[in-house]
Amino acid sequence: MPLPEVDLVVAFRASRKASVRKQEALNDARKAEEQYSRLIKTLSDAGLKAVGRRGESLGHLLVFVSCPTAKVKALIKRERHSDFLSGLPTTPLKGEEDLQPLLSPADRIRLVHGFVTSMPSDGGLGISPDSPEYDLVESIMALHDREFNERWIHAWTTSRFVSVKQERLRENFGDAVAMYFSFLHSYSQALLFPAVLGVLFYLFGSPYSPIYSILILLWSVVYVEWWRIRERILSLRFGTRGSARVERRRAQYIEGFPWWRRELRQIASLPVLALFGAVLVSILTGIFAFEAFVTQLYTGPGHQFISFSPTVLFVALVPRLLAVYHSVAARFTAWENHAHQSSHAASLTLKTFALSALVAYMGLALSAFVYVPFGEGIMRAVQVLLFRGAVVGDITGDSKINGTVPTQSMWNLDTSVAGQKLNAGRLEDQMFAYTVTNQVVNTFVEVGLPYVLRGVEAIRAKRSNGNGKGKKRVVFEDEKEKGGAKEREFLEDVRRQVNLPEYDTFQDYSEMVTQFGYVALWSTIWPLAPAMALINNFFELRSDAFKITVHNRRPIPIRTDTIGPWLDALSFLTWLAALTNSALVYLFCPRAQNYCNSPSASPLDKVHQHIMSAAGVGTGPGAAEVDGGAATRELLGRALLIALAASHGYIALRAIVRHVMEKALWYASGEVREREQDERAVKARFLTDVVGSVALDVGVNGRSVEGEDVVVEKPAATDPVEGLDGFWDHDEGMQEISRITKDA
Repeated sequence: MPLPEVDLVVAFRASRKASVRKQEALNDARKAEEQYSRLIKTLSDAGLKAVGRRGESLGHLLVFVSCPTAKVKALIKRERHSDFLSGLPTTPLKGEEDLQPLLSPADRIRLVHGFVTSMPSDGGLGISPDSPEYDLVESIMALHDREFNERWIHAWTTSRFVSVKQERLRENFGDAVAMYFSFLHSYSQALLFPAVLGVLFYLFGSPYSPIYSILILLWSVVYVEWWRIRERILSLRFGTRGSARVERRRAQYIEGFPWWRRELRQIASLPVLALFGAVLVSILTGIFAFEAFVTQLYTGPGHQFISFSPTVLFVALVPRLLAVYHSVAARFTAWENHAHQSSHAASLTLKTFALSALVAYMGLALSAFVYVPFGEGIMRAVQVLLFRGAVVGDITGDSKINGTVPTQSMWNLDTSVAGQKLNAGRLEDQMFAYTVTNQVVNTFVEVGLPYVLRGVEAIRAKRSNGNGKGKKRVVFEDEKEKGGAKEREFLEDVRRQVNLPEYDTFQDYSEMVTQFGYVALWSTIWPLAPAMALINNFFELRSDAFKITVHNRRPIPIRTDTIGPWLDALSFLTWLAALTNSALVYLFCPRAQNYCNSPSASPLDKVHQHIMSAAGVGTGPGAAEVDGGAATRELLGRALLIALAASHGYIALRAIVRHVMEKALWYASGEVREREQDERAVKARFLTDVVGSVALDVGVNGRSVEGEDVVVEKPAATDPVEGLDGFWDHDEGMQEISRITKDA
């Protein structure tokens, strides 16, 4: 018995809550009966096949939906008409027999899913988990193609270098997943240049090299502008250029909502989101200060364990704050009432990634611009604050409080030990932790942790079933009798897939964009960061493919022509890279290098002396006369001016690179010329079908738009001509030219 051809599976839960009272259970049953009957009737009346099967537990139903061939052809025609009217790229067809071969598995799922979930005002059925009329519908999913998944994973695991075939990905997972893997593949290839460059500078160059920083900035700008063109070319290749114009409206969208009200709501949400940002910055700064200063000074009981306290504080506070923030951001985004899912997702993505970037980069920023430059002065101030008196002495250990030397104390009054750690080595350690340790942990969370959780769940279920306790899936007698072994195996596989989480590209994009920020903003600190990112992405391509096919549901195909707000995030990071790289080079570049302007030490070497003098710590003859505050202001002022100049240089550089990319890649692209020809052919065929035989524009070579010769007939001599009789029969041009020759 062959398996049924299923396009979608609708997970239906008879009750979303465990009813305690009998009356509530009866009410839930009546509601479920009415809604389930309406669901089946709506699907059947629309020409779809729909049948229900028992799910994993009592009250859980799985509705299998299949779309007949005739209905699929009708959906294709409707979409092509909508695309044509909206100006989307279309290909010419000769007849209905050309419709079905063009339909890939992903396109079929997308058409049926869009028809089922879109609102009736858009020509759909309105069946969606977000619709209040179908609040018992848990989800609508598509089943995995096991044969394709096995071939895909086999290709990744048996070959070192696998070319990402966008068409194969698009045919099975849709445009959004194909666009993500195209971005990941191109970004990983682009990392080869900074990886080789970083290894060379790490082995043979000098730290904080201006040349390396400039090349990294140039690479980041070139890649972002190159991808800006690349995704446009891919959208032409996929046929999705301008797909936002035909996007269906969201089920939660309130009709008649003016645009200015949405803008006002977005503005109104900014103070609340900024408040969360300020709280997060305060927490991160407090944890950083505690880890950087207090743990260095405290020598009392339990000092060997206090170094773990910053990690404990981070784990206890930051994830909870981010969870609350995500909930608030989701509510504000829903309150904004976006008409389409793309704009809704873009707004939520920007809100969410803003705080994620703070968590990712805040520690490095504090270390680079606070801890290393001004750490000794701040530590001296902390000592003064703790002991409520001036700490007198130098950093060699001759420290006194109020003129007396303490014999016993829980605090280390000698800043020489801590001062030895106030160097750029701390930055390199942090970069190693972020670019290596975090990426290993992320890979384990994506690939290994789901297996661990399933194993734990299986052990719990086995123990609970063995003890006669816990929840078991009810197996009915008629279920045992109906269907063969293949059907029972098929149903069990579907029930397993229903329990898998839905796949979302947000986390994958966030991880890659954050990694790009580490490379562009901070690789000046540790030039090996691009090489570590390249190695990580070699495994990331495979782990993401494995995650999609094994640990997640099959992605619902979505038409898209861009990576969305992530491109804006990449552009912002390149601008920020111009500021941070210039400031890092100015602060940390040793002036003994030939390409630095002065033979003296870096600005930090002198500012340390100034700050220590301002704190009352002697650093040599005449040190007390140095104004530490003025030196600090001078250092920060120069760094700010350099960053401002780098910002203007970035604007000019980006304009030049974008202009060159447009000319070299977009206008000279074969996809652009081919798409223009297809559009002209489609329009010509439309005119021929609607108007009949029409006169087509003739090119310079006497060819029509379809490539056929065009015969231009001259008007007959007997045709009536407007104007004077015989006016058009006599030309005096040659005679006048002959007169000029004779006169000469």
